[in-house]
Amino acid sequence: MATFVHLTPAACAAGIRRSGIKARGERRGVYLFPVLASYALTHQWLRELARRPGSRGVVAVQVRLPDGEPVAVGRYGRSFDELTAAEAVRRIRELGDGALGWEVFLPRTIARGEVRQVRAVRQVAGWRYFPGAHGVTPCVCAGCVQPGAYGSRRLRERRPHPLDGPAPASRVLLARLERAEARADTAALRDTLQWYGLRRRGPVERLAPLAGHPDARVRQGLARAVARWSTPGADELLRELAGDAVTDVRQTVAEAVAYRRTEASAALLTALGRDPSPAVRDAAVEGLVACGTPAAEAVLALLADDPDATVRTTVALLTEE
Repeated sequence: MATFVHLTPAACAAGIRRSGIKARGERRGVYLFPVLASYALTHQWLRELARRPGSRGVVAVQVRLPDGEPVAVGRYGRSFDELTAAEAVRRIRELGDGALGWEVFLPRTIARGEVRQVRAVRQVAGWRYFPGAHGVTPCVCAGCVQPGAYGSRRLRERRPHPLDGPAPASRVLLARLERAEARADTAALRDTLQWYGLRRRGPVERLAPLAGHPDARVRQGLARAVARWSTPGADELLRELAGDAVTDVRQTVAEAVAYRRTEASAALLTALGRDPSPAVRDAAVEGLVACGTPAAEAVLALLADDPDATVRTTVALLTEE
């Protein structure tokens, strides 16, 4: 029998003692780590899990699985290998300290009889953010630093991000746009469009000519910026970009309008779901699921049998009950 540990909020302890560990998440399963001789390595995920929002306190649930139980093992953010439970324990044990960031995924619920022990653990072991993060200059972008997280205010005060704060006034952005166009400065154009993306409204007519810009990255930046706007004409500009000859631009449009709540954007997603490129169809799936219209459901039914395996997998994951 192979022995693993599962770390979970202390509030879940009573339910686990009563009925086991339920499979959760998009993949429907439970994440584990082998019980090794090293306490710190076995409980390496403690600090990372403890910093997430929710109830305070973490408990370790010790479980035993048959040696031949099918599991997946790998480092988070990378592809996993399908192995048996015993092989997974052996592989991670052989890695030694190189097992930081590794995990085992069991694609099923853990029954009550497989739970051997539920115990409290001290949140002093492990890493935060990623293995080896200590001493690395932290990223302070909005995607990495969560407002209200421990130390986030001091971190932003010490290392302000260039995109912090409100976007510049419209007249300032228009002046930057004119200077960038006069110098044919593509980088400055993209930076200005990024600032426009932080606004809720903008000058659609002034930016519309950029839909014909020779650099596809500028057209992608235009799609990301306009998708956030409620300005009249934004949907028409997005429709024009959705017909771009470059696949990356159409894919960006599909990603950008995924949660835009207008009738025109719903129709646009329906059209992008039938795009010749598998990458565009795959990018449109999330928006189609969020739409929920009869037309979107019809396209999703077609994409469920798409010739491309990636598209079929995305549909299966996002429409799973």
